[in-house]
Amino acid sequence: MADKTDRDIEKHYPTAEFVAKLRRLADALEKGERFNIQVAGERIYVPADAKFSIEHEREGDEEEIEFQLKWIRK
Repeated sequence: MADKTDRDIEKHYPTAEFVAKLRRLADALEKGERFNIQVAGERIYVPADAKFSIEHEREGDEEEIEFQLKWIRK
């Protein structure tokens, strides 16, 4: 397996694009299939057995919710 460079990217999307990505993710989850997504020019393959979590952060006047998918590359 080729080593991949560490990466930490936050990409903003228009609402319609974000909704479409979430819809494709939900469809893949329901079917038990891997989810393919491209983020900032890199194609990422999320396996069907990825772990899912929702994070909530609050700092001052700002709040944030993150939907996370985590897995070990094989």
